[in-house]
Amino acid sequence: MTMGRKQAIVIGAGIGGLAMGIRLQSLGFDTTILEKLDAPGGRAYVRHQEGFTFDMGPTVITVPHFIEELFALERDSADLTSADFPPEIVDESKRVTTGVSGGPHTSRYVKIVPILPFYRIYFDDGTFFDYDGDPDHTRQQIQDLGEPGDLEGYQQFEKAARAIFERGFLELGYTHFGSMGAMLKVAPDLLRLDAVRNLFRFSSRYFKSDKLRQVFSFETLLVGGNPLSVPAIYAMIHFVEKTWGIHFAMGGTGALVQGFVKKFKDMGGQIQYEAPVSQINVDRQGKQKLATGVTLANGEVLKADLVVSNADWANTYSQLVEPQYRFWNSNLRVKLTQQSMSLFVIYFGFKANGEEAEKLRHHTIILGPRYEELLRDIFGRKILARDFSQYLHLPTLTDPSLAPPGHHAAYTLLPVPHNGSGIDWSQMGDRLTQIVLTFLEERGYLPNLKERLVCHSYITPDYFEQNLSSYLGNAFGPEPLLVQSAFFRPHNRSEDIANLYLVGAGTQPGAGTPSVMMSAKMTARLVAEDFAIDPTIVGGKASPELSRL
Repeated sequence: MTMGRKQAIVIGAGIGGLAMGIRLQSLGFDTTILEKLDAPGGRAYVRHQEGFTFDMGPTVITVPHFIEELFALERDSADLTSADFPPEIVDESKRVTTGVSGGPHTSRYVKIVPILPFYRIYFDDGTFFDYDGDPDHTRQQIQDLGEPGDLEGYQQFEKAARAIFERGFLELGYTHFGSMGAMLKVAPDLLRLDAVRNLFRFSSRYFKSDKLRQVFSFETLLVGGNPLSVPAIYAMIHFVEKTWGIHFAMGGTGALVQGFVKKFKDMGGQIQYEAPVSQINVDRQGKQKLATGVTLANGEVLKADLVVSNADWANTYSQLVEPQYRFWNSNLRVKLTQQSMSLFVIYFGFKANGEEAEKLRHHTIILGPRYEELLRDIFGRKILARDFSQYLHLPTLTDPSLAPPGHHAAYTLLPVPHNGSGIDWSQMGDRLTQIVLTFLEERGYLPNLKERLVCHSYITPDYFEQNLSSYLGNAFGPEPLLVQSAFFRPHNRSEDIANLYLVGAGTQPGAGTPSVMMSAKMTARLVAEDFAIDPTIVGGKASPELSRL
């Protein structure tokens, strides 16, 4: 550590924690990241088994200029922002390509490539929809799969989604709603855009076909949101993907994580693994409560000028901060906050037979016979239904290095209730694994899979609760309901304790890899404001990012 420099501690080496560490280094702090596990990534941890490499969590990368911006930051230099890397807005008449995927700074650390189609979406009757951002191809598929009027409805949907995207993402994406007033200022716009209606009802306004209603609402499941209850502002996901495409880090998302680790260390940051935090230390200074550092599980006390938690929001407050220091983030609020669903994920390696590329794509969504009722089972009734939908990830179609020669590495992910359900996963895990693998085999997605299987393992909500210290085993933080969004979502600056901040999926703006990187930028702005950091001191020219504070 450098004499005279302020010290920062970040709890958790997930993507949010690493992005925050990079930004703190750029603001002039000496930053230490403390990670409970033996390697970085958090939800993006990597599992190695019998020569196969499995990304355990996020695999869909969007908005690549966010990544380029992080890799471009330098120590003590806060003057590089997304204004220096303007995103390429591709003309609607053209197929989406790469934006700034693989930009010059990114390419020093990781290789990122575009994926087409973005998703292949199978329906229970065996028909499918390839979502690739190609306007002509999309319209043709809508004509083939939809009902009379759906093509015209799609044109209206696109217009509405674009308006939400431009206001909600391009203009308000980095707005931290720290006060009710900030939210009230934008409420009329959201009402005018019909962005507060639930997403499934929003899409149902434009499509008669049940299949198309599913195609244009399922994506919120990838960030923990129930299409039947998330606000329609999440229609922006469609336009984010359409605008900048879907991307993949060669070597897997774990390679992106390692790139962030290297960048952070190149900037002088330090990471300690197998260093679980047992307490965030707080001192009273008059009426003010001030975060002063942390205590590790082994009893070691580390002091800091600020603490940022990339850990689960609910457990950050209920497990790491003593009750007498909390009012706004009390145990009662934690209990009353609805948590997102969890996940059941099967990781498996198998021998290739050359047929996988005919039916499957890098990202394949396999929808079950029920859509709305299955969502109610998962989010409302919190039961394990007899049918299921799943996301099948087959990255070796793009990057064969993730498996031994002649083999594939895959995972399939099922949305399931969090541990508030009372499901005994020690009893259900093996059984559900066999049901799902049999389904993939018998339905022809992966013929003869069991005889080709080399290895497999799985995780349940228990993994999220026990290994990732996630409250009730949630996979995405508080559920993104309207009443848990913007001002009503946990704040990135603690309302209870000075110099305590939060970053990641549980905070504003929400879950998903791009949102987590956005949360780091939002939190860094708040830190810069609170510590009166002058960008002319730490990086030369005034920063557009900080000059708007």
